[in-house]
Amino acid sequence: MFSPASSPWAIRTARLALEPVSQRDLRALMALKADPLVYGQMLGGVRSHWQVVEELAEDRAYWAAHNIGMFAIREGTVFQGITGIHERPDGRGQALRFAVWPEARGRGIAREAATAVLRFAHDRAGVQRIIAVARAENFGSRMVLGSIGMRECDAFLRDGHVMLVYESLAAGDKE
Repeated sequence: MFSPASSPWAIRTARLALEPVSQRDLRALMALKADPLVYGQMLGGVRSHWQVVEELAEDRAYWAAHNIGMFAIREGTVFQGITGIHERPDGRGQALRFAVWPEARGRGIAREAATAVLRFAHDRAGVQRIIAVARAENFGSRMVLGSIGMRECDAFLRDGHVMLVYESLAAGDKE
């Protein structure tokens, strides 16, 4: 049985522990994904209990298939949010995602965790191109994406909102 604490995919930063999402995160994931301040702007919006259960199963299957996926972010023992890589449902590619509690914002947690996951994805999981999508008006997410070295490369409209696409290429793929 998979144990996140003993996972070879665990990442440690100066202050954060990132581990593949697991059943132990279910309650925290339900609360995070039901919060409109956190998931209101995400593709698909806030989630129901059963959507979160289904997404956790999908996240675990993605890990098994790709050796990369979604991580729980912990500061000490406190769940602060999630970040990771997952395939976009619109076919644009493997995408970096992150979501943290409102009270965790402005403290560099999303940036620190996303930086670690981006490095892990390129260097350890061998992902050549990673994208991220953010609403044009979501300056917090855009600042995180820019600060971790992702470059704006495209835009599209979704539900009347301008969505900006950022990308990160593995070191050998950069022009």
